[in-house]
Amino acid sequence: MDSDTIAAIATANGIGSIAIIRLSGDDALLIAKKLSKKENFSPRHATLSNIYNSSNELIDEAIVIYFKAPHSFTAEDVVEIQCHGGFIVAQSILKASLDVGARLANAGEFSKRAFFNGRIDLSEAEAIAQLIEAKSEDAAKILAAQMKGSLKEFIEKVRDEIIHILAYSEVTIDYAEEDLPEDLVEQIKAKLDELYKLLQKTLLASKSRAGLMQGFRVAIVGKPNVGKSSLLNALLNYNRAIVSDIAGTTRDTIEEQVKIGTHLIRIVDTAGIREAGDEIEKIGIARSLEAIEQSDIVVALFDGSREADEEDNEIAKLIKQNAQDKELIVIKNKLDLPQKFHLEHINFDLELNSKDDVSALIEKLQNIMDRSNSSDEIMLISERQISAVQETMKNIQESYEPLENQELEIFSFHLNEAVKEMASITRPFENDEMLDKMFGSFCLGK
Repeated sequence: MDSDTIAAIATANGIGSIAIIRLSGDDALLIAKKLSKKENFSPRHATLSNIYNSSNELIDEAIVIYFKAPHSFTAEDVVEIQCHGGFIVAQSILKASLDVGARLANAGEFSKRAFFNGRIDLSEAEAIAQLIEAKSEDAAKILAAQMKGSLKEFIEKVRDEIIHILAYSEVTIDYAEEDLPEDLVEQIKAKLDELYKLLQKTLLASKSRAGLMQGFRVAIVGKPNVGKSSLLNALLNYNRAIVSDIAGTTRDTIEEQVKIGTHLIRIVDTAGIREAGDEIEKIGIARSLEAIEQSDIVVALFDGSREADEEDNEIAKLIKQNAQDKELIVIKNKLDLPQKFHLEHINFDLELNSKDDVSALIEKLQNIMDRSNSSDEIMLISERQISAVQETMKNIQESYEPLENQELEIFSFHLNEAVKEMASITRPFENDEMLDKMFGSFCLGK
């Protein structure tokens, strides 16, 4: 690791009560002494200090806390300066730190140092990064557990199981002339089957709960003028979308965030799906279909006051296409008007008037999102982790044939690859480029 002492502002930009400047490295305490003109800082004690720039001008009165290595986040000497928040003060203290010997930290460099110094593993580092952007209280709880090593324990358990199975194979290769159990291949295959099912269960649970981490996406779909924009406005509790009786008023997707229960969700009001009348409307409808593909929950809206037509049939087909991999809520809208709508094979989950009361829809959305966290399975929280588990499962599958054919060297090769893939989730052997890319996505100061 680079031996430079690094510095960065660890709090978000903008006006606030406090801002924190973080330093890490061998000279962190020396720099704090230069900035404060004080000589004594007790580890883990808050010290009220004046902070000066290189021209000996007072910048601010701040709290300085010194964390002596290895008892810090990075396992290096760390100093945190808590100053008054704002656009100028924190930047001035950061500049003063750089003037007396610090270097500006790269994105994620504090966490990267913590990793290389053995303070955290990759799974814990990713949990830290995602906790900062958590979209629900449930996600925050899962990530907090992973910061404490729950995923690490799971990975180590799976890795040890694969190594144990690998040992069976190595013993068979090394002692081929010795008497070994006749059912050894069956024993190994049974263990692999059990392991594969465990990983598959974890993978499916992780994918089904992805909305917890990224925030659930809810797409409102329907033909023009069924009340999609009114529904969006009702969910947001203010008039975000233009509402009119003219079909095709919404010609592009409109996205807004709202909190429902403990979840932050992104609601997408789509353009009415129909045969487009012009090029701009075609683009809007194409984006609507894309929004449906990317959503976790699809709210399909039908106008109860009008007779069903071909456009409603198209929406019904769309519902059927997405029934397997999306959560669907089918709604009959405009109950305040005389009802004329009827379409075979359409079963409504809710009937309402979106201009008056959408509490039933809010309750249903909350139930769906809460249900997504009903599993106690360990959760994979990034594409990198999911990819590693998929590759592990692939190598387990590819090991079956050489096992059956007694080609144990090839069998062992696949299991060794599986061990490497699982290890990459917590602490890979070598891959500087991957580490740079991963930590580079972190916030400055983290």
